Amino acid sequence: MVDLRPVAYVIGRILIVLAILMLAPAIIDWRAGLENGMAFAASAGITGVVGGALTLATGNALGRPLDTRQAYLLTAGIWFLVPFFGALPFHIGAPGLTLQNAYFEAVSGITTTGATVIYGLDDLPIGMNLWRGMLNWLGGLGIAFIAMIFLPLMRIGGMQFFRTEGFDTFGKALPRATDIARQLMTIYVGLTVACIAVYSAIGMTALDAVVNGFATIATGGFSPSDVSFNKYTGAGEYFGALFMFLGSLPYIRYVQLVNGSPRPLWQDAQVRAYLRWLGTAVLVVWAWRVLETGGPLEPTFREALFNLTSIMSSTGFFSGSFPTWGGLMLVVAFVIGVVGGCSGSSAAGFSVFRTQLLVAVLRREIRRIGSPSSVDPIRYEGRTVEEDVLNALILFVSSYILILGVFSVTLTLLGVDTVSALFAIWTTLGNVGYGFGPLVERTGTFIDFPPGAIAIMTLSMILGRLGLLAILVMVLPSFWRS
Repeated sequence: MVDLRPVAYVIGRILIVLAILMLAPAIIDWRAGLENGMAFAASAGITGVVGGALTLATGNALGRPLDTRQAYLLTAGIWFLVPFFGALPFHIGAPGLTLQNAYFEAVSGITTTGATVIYGLDDLPIGMNLWRGMLNWLGGLGIAFIAMIFLPLMRIGGMQFFRTEGFDTFGKALPRATDIARQLMTIYVGLTVACIAVYSAIGMTALDAVVNGFATIATGGFSPSDVSFNKYTGAGEYFGALFMFLGSLPYIRYVQLVNGSPRPLWQDAQVRAYLRWLGTAVLVVWAWRVLETGGPLEPTFREALFNLTSIMSSTGFFSGSFPTWGGLMLVVAFVIGVVGGCSGSSAAGFSVFRTQLLVAVLRREIRRIGSPSSVDPIRYEGRTVEEDVLNALILFVSSYILILGVFSVTLTLLGVDTVSALFAIWTTLGNVGYGFGPLVERTGTFIDFPPGAIAIMTLSMILGRLGLLAILVMVLPSFWRS
């Protein structure tokens, strides 16, 4: 029997923090003379009471270490339960979403997907747009940090929690998870402040700079405007692409950089591959578009750079007419959206690291056709990759493809057209946030999808954020056996 008290205790503490954070948009709306502040106050009260009750009821769990099963349950509990309380302001206040759509919006924010069911973002109360940005920022790395604050109370180093989120520390550059959390938080906050400052300097309003800054570094994509970055073409697109790229690099490398070791960042095979693949995608789509339409060089390049960076970094911002380009762009976008950003970053998706290993495995199997008895270990950055790691990778790839196919077909059976269904699961499972297809074109949102499809997409976002296996392993009966 799994002891749920330590799990409930940490989740209770996180809900208390979430309730306190809800007071910030409440105060902003009150200062602006908006009644919507009461929705945040009520949501904060409900969340705080539930969080406090969980904490008080499970306080006797202090000092009990978390085992692996509890770490998995804690991770799943955070990503399933916390969005429910984060959704309360969307349901109680403006825009008055149904509970299902409000949960979708909160899940999209906390998983940093960036897909939205709200049309009319420019007319939302200031505090509500701020809350959307805060959910993105918390989901990027913040919730992991909040959990790490309380895990020492459980007398656990916390590496189990990082592993269940697919967090790769690349050889454990730091000895303790609490040390990792502390230094990563410094980097995360520093990048966020720098991004907000740059956005302000190029002319964004205070609200837009803060919300877009939160969403950019978290690679979340929640914009306070229906037209996303079309309000800030030019410099906004270039700097947006830069900070989305920075937010999708391995944060451990930043820690090493500020500690006086820049070489690991420059020599990281994953970072080099990410830059090379993204650069190739941008140049190919740019050249194709110019040759096909004869359009202007610089604006076309800028749109390709910003939008493809947004897709590969799993952010979800858009600009210009890029979503309507079609043709080769859709193929390239689909591929790099599946690949995603770097492992150990704010970005989601399959990850460059896993893709590199998968390519290495495929090459090995091709070589084995000619030399079936040869011994050919897979090596990554000079280190031999164990076979159990490769087996887990193959299982992950198989699960990803299976879920992508089954969920896409399910959406078509629910009445969604084929293109919209495929890209809806692509964008939610990869936490990309970027929408394609007839059902998205009218509003640029997912508001026109039927309720059944919204439910499937919500589950898809959570599965994608947790790396699939962290959820699927809990379905096995052996997981629950003592």
